[in-house]
Amino acid sequence: MVHTENLLAFAAMSLVVIAVPGPSVLFVVGRALAHGRRTALATVLGNLLGSYALIVAVALGLGSLVQRSATVFTAVKLAGAAYLVYLGVQAFRHRGRLRTEVAAGADERRGDLRTVLDGLLVGATNPKGLVFFAAVLPQFVDHDAGNIPLQMMVLGLIPAAIGLVSDTLWGLCASAARTWFAGSERRMSAIGGTGGVALIGLGFTVAVSRQ
Repeated sequence: MVHTENLLAFAAMSLVVIAVPGPSVLFVVGRALAHGRRTALATVLGNLLGSYALIVAVALGLGSLVQRSATVFTAVKLAGAAYLVYLGVQAFRHRGRLRTEVAAGADERRGDLRTVLDGLLVGATNPKGLVFFAAVLPQFVDHDAGNIPLQMMVLGLIPAAIGLVSDTLWGLCASAARTWFAGSERRMSAIGGTGGVALIGLGFTVAVSRQ
């Protein structure tokens, strides 16, 4: 249904785009630093689901609406930015608790469903993914073959898989660095604060970004 040439070309373009760290990577890293490996991996899963939701939206025609309407695009972008700032503020406020949580394993007991939903919301409102899928994905569809929405969903599995590997590696590396910081209360507080500030900064960056 989807030509091999189209798959390979879209895979190459997806790899280039994903290789440049964007909101998703920074979000995963921030969560890894603030809460640890389990939370980072749950965030990756949520972000994957949110990103694929964008692909489904584009396949069903909603992507073209967002692409044409500055109002809709801005609303989606600001919603994601506001949530990132909220999560960053929460991480910064509770930075002093992190060493105790690590010692008690509290970070491993963090609600996985809530963490996945956090990642899903951020992934679904990621301006970088929204613009990429709406503007680029339709160009690799063979209109003569029919089943255009299905073709888009199949093509969308490629960046989803690449993003899953990339985000997982980023999350594991960041959580490994956090383990060293756990040996000192001051270092742990600093890394928790850094993760919170990073998320807040990311939220403001997303808010002021242009299409």
